[in-house]
Amino acid sequence: MADVSRETPEHEPDAAVPVFGDRIDLARRFTDALIAQGEERGLIGPLELPRIWTRHILNSAVAAPLFTAGSRVGDIGSGAGLPGLVLAIARPDVRWVLIEPMERRIAWLTEQTDELGLDNVEIVRARGEDWTEGPVLDAVTARAVSAFRTLIPITAPLVRDGGELILLKGANAANEISAAEKAIRKFRLSDVRVEPVGDGVVAEPTRVIRATVR
Repeated sequence: MADVSRETPEHEPDAAVPVFGDRIDLARRFTDALIAQGEERGLIGPLELPRIWTRHILNSAVAAPLFTAGSRVGDIGSGAGLPGLVLAIARPDVRWVLIEPMERRIAWLTEQTDELGLDNVEIVRARGEDWTEGPVLDAVTARAVSAFRTLIPITAPLVRDGGELILLKGANAANEISAAEKAIRKFRLSDVRVEPVGDGVVAEPTRVIRATVR
């Protein structure tokens, strides 16, 4: 018999309310939709449901304070909206550009943006490499897309001089920086470091690679 307990959605953790504040209802609606439709639409796997809040929603949301009010931020490979839609919920004062090449994911992102009434979201169907506006974004983020050395040539050209890369990573973040030394020099990144966020709020802080683009 299958172990159905592995597919039971995680209950909302206590940390969710302080992280989202008065936007918690939107976060709940998005999470409920992801639980209901995510597996069927190929956005998340069934084994993600028991950790949907801690591993995905809050893991994305705790990075929200790193972004500057009034800035325009690109999310490369938005997929299910992690982190882009979650951050758009948490930070309505930031303009988010969700960049995603797959049509079915674009459909999901569009539906959720409309249903949640997020007027701070722009959706672009493209790969990061196909961005045509040039280096105009104040920052670029990404989560679970690729190694840092691979992301640098995709993300840095989108960012204005003095803007930032703010990339959500895992436990291997420091090693990813070491492996990216050549790309860091080529794309003139400075102040490259790992910054844990969410410590004391969530059980496992999110590790973020931050770098300034020059």
